[in-house]
Amino acid sequence: MPVMETGRYEFRVAQRLSATAVATFPELSVVDTDTGAVLFGQVRDDAELHGILSRLQLLGLTLLDVHRLPD
Repeated sequence: MPVMETGRYEFRVAQRLSATAVATFPELSVVDTDTGAVLFGQVRDDAELHGILSRLQLLGLTLLDVHRLPD
């Protein structure tokens, strides 16, 4: 299994986040959009990536897209 590259990632979700939900992601910046929210920031390793994805799922958020941003 390939190891994830450290870098900046973007996560798009279909819902806007409450202040409580935003506080669940202290390592990410959050921007509301007309159709949901975008979370982005530095992801250090696979464990951190999977942790972010797990928190999104636990909050019941619909993940629309996730990708690594260009350097």
